[in-house]
Amino acid sequence: MDKALIDTDILSYYFKGDAIVVNKFQKYLENYETIEISIITYYEIMSGLLAKNAFKQLAVFEDFISANIVVPLTNKSSEISAEIYSSLKQSGKIIDDIDILIAGIAIENDYVLITNNTRHFSRMNRLRIKNWKE
Repeated sequence: MDKALIDTDILSYYFKGDAIVVNKFQKYLENYETIEISIITYYEIMSGLLAKNAFKQLAVFEDFISANIVVPLTNKSSEISAEIYSSLKQSGKIIDDIDILIAGIAIENDYVLITNNTRHFSRMNRLRIKNWKE
């Protein structure tokens, strides 16, 4: 099993208790000590919970973060993301910048991106993806 970066949608399914996703997390943690998410996913989850005043969920998320790893956006991952953006723009297949930044982080760190949004992420040639919702 390859080292993974968890996308925002999969993390949301995990916190909602989706049985398939929770099972995949458990199997992953049999091989690795921590779950990795990007700083972009951290931002997306935090902003969503704060906008809803979901303070109980926010506390659960903060506990999760304290036991796991938030992978930063670096100059290198930003460069990778810029290359992805350029390629997508030239092909007319542009997607949200947030997804491109997450992909850059995954590629830089040699992670498989775990996402249910395979339609968007499959447009990026160097990115390896898996769907833990299936």
